[in-house]
Amino acid sequence: QVQLVESGGGLVQAGGSLRLSCAASGSIFSITVMGWYRQAPGKQRELVARITSGGNTNYEDSVKGRFTISRDNAKNTVHLQMNSLKPEDTGVYYCNALYLGRFSWGQGTQVTVSS
Repeated sequence: QVQLVESGGGLVQAGGSLRLSCAASGSIFSITVMGWYRQAPGKQRELVARITSGGNTNYEDSVKGRFTISRDNAKNTVHLQMNSLKPEDTGVYYCNALYLGRFSWGQGTQVTVSS
């Protein structure tokens, strides 16, 4: 199994930056894709960004040019650098890992962007 622990959420003003981190443990060598999802109040969880073991990345359209996902394989950690934050980026951010055809989720970290 894979366990994920997120950190780095908080409260920031619009235009500010935050960096989220996700540390993976367990069967880390079986992980193929890691990503960040978010869920705003009253909305469905959506993909924000993901990165493959080979370093290929995908971003949700609204965060392109503002967010950057990166992967530190030596530390088994994935980061999400979020710049130029907007109030609509507010939500609970979840780390996700795909391994052996299964998904693992972190507990989530709250990001609140004030206007």
